Amino acid sequence: MSDTTIPPTTVNRLVAEALGTFLLVFGGVGAALFAANFPADSDTNPLGIAFVGVSLAFGLTVVAGAYAWGPISGGHFNPAITLGLAAAGRFEWKNSIGYIIAQLIGGAIGTTLIVLIGIFGPDNWLADAQDGGFASNGFGELSPGGFGLGAAIIAEVLLTAIFVLIILGVTHSTRGTAALAPLAIGLTLTLIHLVSIPIDNTSVNPARSIAAAIYGGPGPLSQLWVFIVFPIVGGLLAGFLHRALFEPKGTLPPVQAEGRVK
Repeated sequence: MSDTTIPPTTVNRLVAEALGTFLLVFGGVGAALFAANFPADSDTNPLGIAFVGVSLAFGLTVVAGAYAWGPISGGHFNPAITLGLAAAGRFEWKNSIGYIIAQLIGGAIGTTLIVLIGIFGPDNWLADAQDGGFASNGFGELSPGGFGLGAAIIAEVLLTAIFVLIILGVTHSTRGTAALAPLAIGLTLTLIHLVSIPIDNTSVNPARSIAAAIYGGPGPLSQLWVFIVFPIVGGLLAGFLHRALFEPKGTLPPVQAEGRVK
């Protein structure tokens, strides 16, 4: 048998990104819609997983996706991460558009399959889910805790920046621990959701926000720009900051086409 490893092709990487983003959106948004409050009309929520369960669902999908497809594509599953890694010198800018398109497609497939399941659900389940925003992000009257636009902007920039900084740290070629990196990243995303679900239902990922909003109705769609622009701002800030503070000029690890630093 040969020890030669065949590098993944561009198609391999894009499919891996789509699959990982699908898993994240289907698992996280699905948990929020199907299981966060169960039975759906119960005020006491005896069997629902609530905020903690939804937070864990998002984190666990990232852990699973990163272990399964991270070795192929780098396991971004998030446009803000892709752009943040490019800003940090860990990913080639020219490959960003393909990754982002794949992520958007994967996320949209995730919520579409939730809709297809909902069609065969109890009476009015799908209509009620859409009337409730379909687990979309929002501020003001669409915020779970009633937080305004300013709170959503600050939370998305800050938490996305923290997320990207953690990713850049734990995946570093010499300082990171490759075997544990997906676990650290998933737990960080869980923590982010525990903090910010009450603020704006937690985005830090434009692909997740777009995927939910397309079925959430006019309200979420009208506010979607916030959850596209500001996670990207946070990701870019983190990438440039990491590069300036922790990667002195001339010591950047080589950029790998698939987005991983080796």
